[in-house]
Amino acid sequence: MSGDTFAIAVLLGSFFIMVFIRFPIAYAVALSSILCLLSQGLPLQTICQQMVKGISSFSLMAVPFFITMGVLMGTGGISEKLIALANACVGWMRGGMAMVNIVASYFFGGISGSASADTASLGSILIPMMVDQGYDADFSTAVTITSSCEGLLVPPSHNMVIYATSAGGISVGSLFLAGYVPGALLAASLMIGSYIISVKRNYPKGDKFSMKVLIKQLSISFWALAAVLIVVFGVVGGLFTATESAAIAVIYSLIVSVYIYKGLDWKGVWTSLTQCVETLSIVLILISTSSIFGYCLTRLHVPDMAASAITGLTNNPIILALLLNLILLVLGCIMDMAPIILIATPILLPIATSIGLDPIQFGIMMVLNCGIGLLTPPVGAVLFIGSAVAKEPMEKVVKATLPFYVCMIITLLLITFVPAISMGLPTLLG
Repeated sequence: MSGDTFAIAVLLGSFFIMVFIRFPIAYAVALSSILCLLSQGLPLQTICQQMVKGISSFSLMAVPFFITMGVLMGTGGISEKLIALANACVGWMRGGMAMVNIVASYFFGGISGSASADTASLGSILIPMMVDQGYDADFSTAVTITSSCEGLLVPPSHNMVIYATSAGGISVGSLFLAGYVPGALLAASLMIGSYIISVKRNYPKGDKFSMKVLIKQLSISFWALAAVLIVVFGVVGGLFTATESAAIAVIYSLIVSVYIYKGLDWKGVWTSLTQCVETLSIVLILISTSSIFGYCLTRLHVPDMAASAITGLTNNPIILALLLNLILLVLGCIMDMAPIILIATPILLPIATSIGLDPIQFGIMMVLNCGIGLLTPPVGAVLFIGSAVAKEPMEKVVKATLPFYVCMIITLLLITFVPAISMGLPTLLG
């Protein structure tokens, strides 16, 4: 066995062993990288150099700002207002509260950018509300956790910033624009699935549609939704970078939460900032340790070997695209979202571009694949949060989620094989 082959076996073998014994993912990434470097006789100073290099990026400065913006807006009393807006839009339909849940997630996702935050905040309100109105608890939880993945696609999403950096500096503005239509498509597919189940189980309708109520709720929710406009139109219009727009959005979110909606006082702001620091520390540790792992992979030519192995199986671009999705779905079952993006992007992106997938389109595919992974055992963080919020057994929730998995897979296939879904808006707006 050659030295490089042995190092690859040490790197990947130790990593997957630690993942399967439920080691914290950041430690698994770091320790496997250290063992790999030791097996090659390289100095351990490389670890510090690569960790600093991994987080020394201007684009990554947007991540803490987006996380802070989401926490401030999420704890600032906007959840109820977005639910009321969604109810005015779609609450009149059969299974209206399920539709409200899905549309509210689309609105809220554009503010928080986090499926976990969406599930925890909206779920704690909507799941008991749906149960009180006659919906089954497992169905209510399934709708909540699956619709929360819309927030990963709808900008501003800090996971898209991480992907843009991992992919070598792809335009964050283009990624933001590319997420709107796929997010809406996912919402539409989940609504169709919810409607079919609601008709079958005779779930109730809401109040009749009223344009007057819709306009009123839209005026109340405008201040929350404007945060998204500041970020997206500021970046796309070239007024400021993603980092600058995120910083402005934090100040705006603070003003809206404290002075307009008055859902936060200054004591609550400090509590929210503490939560931000806890979340950000996890994200930055993952990014820095994944930088070492990526360095080891690149030095050992693993991306080139993986690309050759996968493309050697077949030349059919359709089968290769399906294989890429399958790999990401399997990784989603055993790893969290950020590590998958950081580790898999350098390996799989060259394969995706070789079969004609645009890096932006592949980014949307990767984010949705990772979103589905958040709902699948054994490491489905959103699945666990939804089960805890609803106080329902995880097995029961998974069973109720099966029809929605189908909706999400159909959406994923459409995004994969119809480039216009993700590339339409970025192409249209140049």
